[in-house]
Amino acid sequence: MPQLPAPEYPADVRARLEADAKEIISRYPDSRSALLPLLHLVQAEEGYVTRTGVRFCAEMLELTTAEVTAVSTFYSMYRRKPSGDYQVGVCTNTLCAVMGGDAIFEELKEHLGVGNNETTEDGKVTLEHIECNAACDFAPVVMVNWEFFDNQTPESARQLVDDLRAGRQVEPTRGAPLCTYKETARMLAGFPDERPGAVEASGGAGPASLIGLRLAKGETSAARIVSPRSETRQDAPQPGSEHLSSHDAPQQTSDSDPDHPAGPAAEEGE
Repeated sequence: MPQLPAPEYPADVRARLEADAKEIISRYPDSRSALLPLLHLVQAEEGYVTRTGVRFCAEMLELTTAEVTAVSTFYSMYRRKPSGDYQVGVCTNTLCAVMGGDAIFEELKEHLGVGNNETTEDGKVTLEHIECNAACDFAPVVMVNWEFFDNQTPESARQLVDDLRAGRQVEPTRGAPLCTYKETARMLAGFPDERPGAVEASGGAGPASLIGLRLAKGETSAARIVSPRSETRQDAPQPGSEHLSSHDAPQQTSDSDPDHPAGPAAEEGE
C-alpha cells in the first residue's frame, strides 16, 4: 500500500535544521550538490535517515523524495533503520580477513547475540561487516563510528564492545576521541568538532603507514636487491644460509630435477 506523506519535524527542530541546511547549501554553486551532507545532517538528528529526513532534504533542495531516496539507499554510510549509539564495523576484506577479521566478526556475532547490521537489545552497539578502510598495514582493523582500533584480536574486540555497552571510556588507537554516532554524523555533514582538544588529538598516519615515505626519503637503509640466478655474485649467500627473499629460494626445475623436465611430455596429438 502507498505510504502516507512523511510527518514534519517539530517546529523547533525544523527551524534549527533549516538554519544548518542553509549554511551547508551556501557552500555549493549548485544546491543539488549539498544532498550528501544534508543526509548526514538529518541522520545526526535521529540516528538514521527517516522518511521525515528524506522529505526535509527534498524540500530544501527542490528535489523529489524519490531522488533523495535513491541517493540515501545507494551509500552504505546512511542508515535506513534505527541503530545503536556505536557502529562497530569489522573489516572483512582480504588482508584483514586472513589476519583474523573473519574470526573477530564471528566472535562478536556470538558474543553480542546479533547478526550483520543488527543492534543489541540495549541500543548501544550495531555490528556490521565492512569493506576496506585503507588501513591494511594495521590489520585486522575494527572501526567504531569511523575511528580506528588497530591490530585487533577476538579477545580485544570482545572487551571493546563490552566497554562500549558499559559506558566505560574507550580510546581509539589513533585519531580523535570517540563520540556517538549522531555526533559523528554531524561532523560528516561539515560542522566542526567542537570538543576541546579533539582536533589536535586526531594526529596523522600511524608509523606503519609511513615506512614507505621514510624509505623514499632515504631515512632507512635500502632493501637488498637479489640478482637474477644466471648472474654470479661475489657476495651471493652460501649454501644453507638464510634467503632474504622467497623469490631467491631453491626451486625444483628441469635443471635441478632431471626426472621432471620442463616442456611437453609427449608429441602433439598423443
